[in-house]
Amino acid sequence: MASFSIEDFVGNGCLKELLPKLLDRGWDDVPTLKAMKSDDMDDIGMTRPQKDALEIRSYLHDRALMQYSDQFEASGKSLAELLSLSNTDLSSLYAMKRGHIARFTDRKQNNPPLRNNSIYTKSDNNSRKLENMKRNSRRSSSGSDITIEQSLASFKIEDGHVFKGIVASMPAESRACGCVQPPPEVEDVAPYSAIENISVQKLAPEYKIGIERLVKDKAPPVKASELWREKPAVFVCIRRPGCIMCRAESHQLYSKKPIFDALGVQLFAVLHEHIESEVNDFWPRYWGGALLYDKGQGFFKALGGGKLLKEKFISGFLFYPRAIANFKRAKAVGLEMNFKGEGEIKGGLFVVGRGKSGIAYQFVERNFGDWAPLGEVIEICTRIQNLQHIPSESIKSLKEDEEE
Repeated sequence: MASFSIEDFVGNGCLKELLPKLLDRGWDDVPTLKAMKSDDMDDIGMTRPQKDALEIRSYLHDRALMQYSDQFEASGKSLAELLSLSNTDLSSLYAMKRGHIARFTDRKQNNPPLRNNSIYTKSDNNSRKLENMKRNSRRSSSGSDITIEQSLASFKIEDGHVFKGIVASMPAESRACGCVQPPPEVEDVAPYSAIENISVQKLAPEYKIGIERLVKDKAPPVKASELWREKPAVFVCIRRPGCIMCRAESHQLYSKKPIFDALGVQLFAVLHEHIESEVNDFWPRYWGGALLYDKGQGFFKALGGGKLLKEKFISGFLFYPRAIANFKRAKAVGLEMNFKGEGEIKGGLFVVGRGKSGIAYQFVERNFGDWAPLGEVIEICTRIQNLQHIPSESIKSLKEDEEE
C-alpha cells in the first residue's frame, strides 16, 4: 500500500541521502514532495537519477504499487522507459502481477474510481451536481508541471450554489428486497453549537520527516473549537480505521494535502474509539494528518442530527449492492484491512470555517463506504478560504482561471 511515511516513500534508493535537505527546505511530507516541480528539483540540486526516482515513486504511489519502487529505481530506467516495456517484460523482469501491470500501464489512473457525486439536500436545485476531479495536483505522467492553482481551478463548479450550511449524502435505497428501510436522510446541517464544545484528544500529530511516530505523552483533551480558531478545517470522521473503505477515503483525501495547504485549510481525522494497535497501523500509512479521538462521539452524533447513525452489518452491507460496490472500489486499490473495533457507527465529513463562522459543509455516510466527493470538499474550502494565506500571485492566477 502507498504509505504516507516519507521514509517508506523514499525507500533504500538514491532519494534517501536527500532527506536532511528535504526537511530543511520544507519538503517534509509525501503529498508535498510529490508536488515538487522541475524547478524545485533543480533548486535543491537533484541529480538525474534522483529526479527519475521521484517521478517513478510518485507514479507508483498514486497507483498503490510501491512494492515495485526499489526494483524499478535500481533498474536505472526512467518512468517513460518502464512504461514502454511489454507486459511480458514487466512480468519476467520484475515479477509484476497481471493485475498490477494493468494498473501500472493505465496512465489515466491517478485516484481510486469515484462514485457519482453526492446530491445536495439543502440547495436551490437538488439535481445539480458538482464536477468530478479532473486533474491531479502533481506533475502529470507526461512530465509537464501542474501548479496548485491549476489543480484548484480544475475543481471549479457552476455558479449559483449557496455554500454556507450545505449537507450532502449519497442516494440510499431499501435493503434486503425492501424488507429493511434505508438510513434516514439528514436534511439540516448541524448547528455550530453541536460541535464547538466537543472534547477531543490528539492521538497523533501531522506527520513530518523524523517526527515521533506517536505522541509519547498523553495529550490533554481540548475543546474542538480551538482547532479552527485561526484556520478553517476539514474533519473526516472515520467509522473504523481498519475498514478498507475508510482507509481508501482517508488516503485519497490526504493525498491532496498540497491543495488544502494552499487554501490554508487544516486536515484532521476523527476516531470514535481508541485502539492503540489500530492507531499505529492507520497513521501515517493511510493518513498523515493529525489524528483525534472523540471519546464522547460528538462529531458522529452531529452528523446524525444529534444521534448516532448506526446500521447492522448484515442488512447494511451483505444485503446491499451499493455498499458491496463501495467495498470492491476500495479493494481494487490494493489496500489491507482488518475487522477490529466497532464498525456500525456511520462516519462522514465536516468543513468548518474559521472562528465561529460555522459548518460550511457536512457529508453523511448513509451507505457503508460512501465518500465525500473531493470536488465538493475542495470547492467549499476554496469559497471559505482565508485569502491572506495565499500569495497575491496565486490569487490572481485563480481569478484568471475562473474567468476563462
